[in-house]
Amino acid sequence: MNQDTLLLVMAGAVLVSAAALVIQCLAILGVYRKVKDMQEQIGPLIPQAEQVLETTRQAVEDSRRQITEITTRTNDILETTKVQLARVEEIIVDATGKAKVQLDRMEMVVDDTVSRVHETVVMLHEGVQKPVREISGLMAGVRAAFSHLLGGSRPSVAAATQDEEMFI
Repeated sequence: MNQDTLLLVMAGAVLVSAAALVIQCLAILGVYRKVKDMQEQIGPLIPQAEQVLETTRQAVEDSRRQITEITTRTNDILETTKVQLARVEEIIVDATGKAKVQLDRMEMVVDDTVSRVHETVVMLHEGVQKPVREISGLMAGVRAAFSHLLGGSRPSVAAATQDEEMFI
C-alpha cells in the first residue's frame, strides 16, 4: 500500500471517529434534556416524598416504642403468672397434704368406731344373752322341778327313752 492510500484510510477512520463523537455528543445532549425534564417533573414530588419518608420514620419510631412497651408488659405479665402459678402449686400441695391427713384421721375414726361397735356387740352377747340363757336354763330346771313335785309320778319309760334319744 502506498502512502496516499494509507493517508486516505486514516483520514476516513478519523472522520468516522469524529462522526461517532458528534453522535455521542448529540446522544448525551438528548439524555441531558430528558434528565432535566424528569428533574422538573420529579421536583414537585420531592417534598411529598420527604413527608412520606418523615411519616414513615415517625411510624417506625412509634411502633418501636409500642413494641417495647408491649414487650415490657408481656414480660411483667409472664413474671406475675409465674409467681401466681408457684403460689397455686403451693396451695395445691398444701391442700393435698391436709386432705391426706384428714383422710388418715377419718380412717382412724372409722376404725375406732367399728372396733367400738364390735366391742358393744360382744358385750351385748356376753352381758345380755348369757344371763338370758342362764335364766332360761334356771327357769327350765325350776319348771321341771315343779312339774315333778306337782306331778308326783315317775316318768314313764317312753318319756325317759325319748329324753335319752335326744342326747344321743
